[in-house]
Amino acid sequence: MEGLADELLVSAAKRLKGTQRRLFLAEVCGKLCDGSPRKAEQRFGWGREAVAKGLREQNDEAEAVEQTSRRGRPRSEDQNPQLAVDIRLIVEPRTQSDPELKSSRLYTNLSAGEVRQALLEKGYSEEQLPSERTIRDILNRMNYRLKRIQKGKPLKKTKDTDAIFANVHAVHEEAKDDPETLEISADTKAKVSLGEYALGGKNQNRQAR
Repeated sequence: MEGLADELLVSAAKRLKGTQRRLFLAEVCGKLCDGSPRKAEQRFGWGREAVAKGLREQNDEAEAVEQTSRRGRPRSEDQNPQLAVDIRLIVEPRTQSDPELKSSRLYTNLSAGEVRQALLEKGYSEEQLPSERTIRDILNRMNYRLKRIQKGKPLKKTKDTDAIFANVHAVHEEAKDDPETLEISADTKAKVSLGEYALGGKNQNRQAR
């Protein structure tokens, strides 16, 4: 039975080339030959140099994977998911979307320092919170950008405004002494869109609608 298994391993090795073949030889050597290239050569007929090189490559690959897994520090919001939730609860009421709707970016008039202070008031301690710079990075990763939200600007007087009111006054003067004329006063407003389209996206109350 062992002889058949060895034949299958030798056959499998012949189907592989280059690095994949050497790593396969190294894996078999480690499990069946106590990691000895000489024993692998005696048992399977593989060149000991190829097996030894495969063992070195196997160690280098394992070390590279280990180094990659250690690389970098986890993000603050990944370490503490509740932090991201609380930041969003603080920032969202003071946020508006892109006024021109050209991107999904969100704008807030809260600075990173103000957000950090709000977290402290929410019950976090100094030790629990990252620095102001890290808070700024978290806001950027959450797609928030600092921007002083503009108030809605009133519409400018058109060139026909004076003429319109002059005509209204003239008609009023003609009709005020006529007993057959019923004068009705009505206050009307132009239609104004609500939500993100109001006044070109400008928010009058510095608050998201």
